[in-house]
Amino acid sequence: MPNENILNQKKQKVAEITDMLKNAASGVLVNYSGISVEDDTKLRKELREAGVKYTVEKNTLLRFAMQNAGLDKLTEVLSGATAIAISDDETAAARVLGKYAEDHENFVLKAGFIGTEIYDAEGVKALSKIPSKETLLAQLVGSLQGPVQKLAATLQALAEKNEEAA
Repeated sequence: MPNENILNQKKQKVAEITDMLKNAASGVLVNYSGISVEDDTKLRKELREAGVKYTVEKNTLLRFAMQNAGLDKLTEVLSGATAIAISDDETAAARVLGKYAEDHENFVLKAGFIGTEIYDAEGVKALSKIPSKETLLAQLVGSLQGPVQKLAATLQALAEKNEEAA
């Protein structure tokens, strides 16, 4: 029978992971086996810069935490070496890890979530192609700016024409 102290530590860890999952906008599960320490260090740095928390947890603890957080469907992929990346940005974790998985065949995307919506590995790959929120907003502003500039130029030309006629 497990030591009561160890059991309490595990319960506390499950509670921490559950809280992380509930408060995250998104998360991605990966199989990280087969990557070098140097590559892992570079990946962790890139994830930190993107505001993504990346941890390796025991599958058993993750399973309990996911059930507590209402992400039961994710427990199906909990086998082998598992790391989880959690972010407040809906696509940040998927973008960084998806790009990394393309360059490293041993690094495998397992599944992910946004809110309570679950995505399989293909869904996470699709999410990884979505630009950041800031990029999308910049594209929107750019597409709105063109017609407004044309309208302003047309009105300016009309005003100048009316001045000349007067």
